[in-house]
Amino acid sequence: MLIEIVGNNPDSRKIKQLVNILKNGGVAVIPTDTIYAFVASLHSKKGMEKLAKIKKVKLKKSKFSLICENLSDISSYTLPMDRSVFRILSNSLPGPFTFILNASNKVSKLFASNRKEVGVRIPSHNISKAIVKKMGHPLVSSSVHDEDEILEYNTDPNSIFDRFGNQVDIIVDGGYGKNVASTIVDCTSADISILRQGMGILNY
Repeated sequence: MLIEIVGNNPDSRKIKQLVNILKNGGVAVIPTDTIYAFVASLHSKKGMEKLAKIKKVKLKKSKFSLICENLSDISSYTLPMDRSVFRILSNSLPGPFTFILNASNKVSKLFASNRKEVGVRIPSHNISKAIVKKMGHPLVSSSVHDEDEILEYNTDPNSIFDRFGNQVDIIVDGGYGKNVASTIVDCTSADISILRQGMGILNY
């Protein structure tokens, strides 16, 4: 299913329709402030397993990120962070970044693994923000791309539908996505480092 949602003013009925699909174990493709992303509900093991199958990984070995609503949401899934790290997050989010943080036990339980780290995002995109807010909890996400290669089907929702329409439950057409991924920042130690330079320019 392909549905069009206008980014400037997301239709609440369509957002609710998508959220219901996710809460019932579905997988969606949604726009973010970078490239399009696969998402599932963090509270749906069925959805998370389906996402893992699409990405050809085992859930307990996956490195899926969490799309959160705000910094308070993030802190529910991470260990207490240094003030300097919190300042970087508060200055950078919402924005095109994925921050790798030390995960709380809640994350390892949700992924049935011994995960010690978790990637977190708060995209500055009206559609993704509306979905997470309506969900009431984070989304599990993974970018729509192969390895580090970003092609047309990663940015054009119609091409995404042609390629993945039979694997996911719903795809949001929010217009063309960006063709640059998020900047990945490792904040798991005092030595903060950029693992992948993407769209976001970090100031710290």
